[in-house]
Amino acid sequence: MNSPANPYADLVATYARLFREGKSYPLGGFAPCAPVAQSADAPIALIFSPHPDDECIIGGLALRLLRECGWNVINVAVTQGSARARQAERFQELRNACRFLGFSLLATAPNGLEKVNPKTRKSEGATWEGMVDGVAGILRMQRPRVIFFPHELDWNSTHIGVHFLVMDALRAVGEPRTVHLVETEYWGQMADPNLMVESGAGDVSDLVTGLSFHVGEVKRNPFHLLLPAWMQDNVRRGSELVGGQGEAAPDYSFATLYRHRVWRDGHIGAVPRLGRKLGAEETPAELFA
Repeated sequence: MNSPANPYADLVATYARLFREGKSYPLGGFAPCAPVAQSADAPIALIFSPHPDDECIIGGLALRLLRECGWNVINVAVTQGSARARQAERFQELRNACRFLGFSLLATAPNGLEKVNPKTRKSEGATWEGMVDGVAGILRMQRPRVIFFPHELDWNSTHIGVHFLVMDALRAVGEPRTVHLVETEYWGQMADPNLMVESGAGDVSDLVTGLSFHVGEVKRNPFHLLLPAWMQDNVRRGSELVGGQGEAAPDYSFATLYRHRVWRDGHIGAVPRLGRKLGAEETPAELFA
């Protein structure tokens, strides 16, 4: 009796072949996505990116807020990388990526901030306070409804530093207004995400393309080609970490995991509904009503 053909061999071979082929695709240089109409009083979402490229990696929900709800999404370039010889080039790559996606762009300093890490926070108080004042000024000026920034255990020292920089800036602002906090992950996975957001294939394609504008970085490590697989694995993890142990996975191809909390009256508070899965048919603005 003949054994049936194994379709999984073709599946895995196709994954490997597409990854190899992707390394030959052009980097950047694509026409911007179609512009989105925005009102003058559109809600503002700030992405505090530790490095140029993070805006694309964790940008699934932000891109949906822009495209589906007309929000003004502003990427705040906290640093421009640690290699000073590459900082101007990386900022130009970032400008190109944000232009492609339709994100606005705001710099923290002419060459970005440096030494944004827990060690500086602990041992160089004056330097840290100066950075906190700068970020607090951005918060006062922009008055965002939503802030995206890394969670406190995101492994990379700059990612962790940006977490504490944003939290210290929120305390420095000291206003009672409610701000939604959307914590992100990349290098270090969160143990307790409470929000899984689906992305359609079109959005994922644009996030990958946006990453390709970060030419110097993806030549070193083609992580733009791995983004779809990472977002697929988020569906696996999120089905139980967000939905509950033993829950079936939703019928998503791609998703991003976040931790959604609120900043109110100088304190972090939980959102009313935990374990939220936001599908493509739902409007993301309802998360922040």
